[in-house]
Amino acid sequence: MARAARLAGGRLLDLAYPPVCLNCDAPTANADTLCPKCFTALRPITAPLCPVLGLPFSVSLGPDALSAEALADPPPFGRARAAVIYGEVASTIVSRLKYGDRPELARFCARLMAGAGHQLWADAPLLVPVPLHRARQRERRYNQSAELARAIGRLTGLAVDADLVQRIRKTRQQVGLSSDGRQRNVSGAFAVHPDALMRVRSRRVVLVDDVYTTGATVKAVTRSLRKAGIDTVDVVTFARVVIGADLPI
Repeated sequence: MARAARLAGGRLLDLAYPPVCLNCDAPTANADTLCPKCFTALRPITAPLCPVLGLPFSVSLGPDALSAEALADPPPFGRARAAVIYGEVASTIVSRLKYGDRPELARFCARLMAGAGHQLWADAPLLVPVPLHRARQRERRYNQSAELARAIGRLTGLAVDADLVQRIRKTRQQVGLSSDGRQRNVSGAFAVHPDALMRVRSRRVVLVDDVYTTGATVKAVTRSLRKAGIDTVDVVTFARVVIGADLPI
């Protein structure tokens, strides 16, 4: 009966507020989705890809072939996966999720992230969102990475710990900074809960964030976790900047 009531309530809401595309606001048959035109404009990241950084390859180079970026600057985390290439549609969704007071967009992003990160879910890892500084979270009302982590947790059954890592220094926004500037900006910005090992309980950690640009933020969080004794960390994001693709940031 409760499920029937929820369905009926959803239909009434759809009548009062018809669902629209998350990108262009065109009418859609279902809520929390894109219209066919905008969905086609998304560029999913699928195999073949770098097994470490998740960067897409134009042709298969073999299962163990690493990208030039992974060879030149090996990351402190084990694997990174992203659902889509950061382009026009992905940019709009991320912007509305982060700055537009639209936490419900996390449900759409999480569905794609759950599929893109399927290799990371073995052995029931702990989902940990990249934290916002408390002042910035008050401004935005919520942490978009925590919304993504909780939505993925509902889809996969994985536990979420939004308090394992804190951002103890309010940093500049990373947009517009160089790669070196991004690293300096987040250096020393994160602290791990003093009971981290007890909270993690030997599980792997999967960091959750909205966009992977240079990786400076997730690398800084990973280093903080490893200093606290947590050795195995992976990363999943909704979008990833790929050199040569649209709208690098």
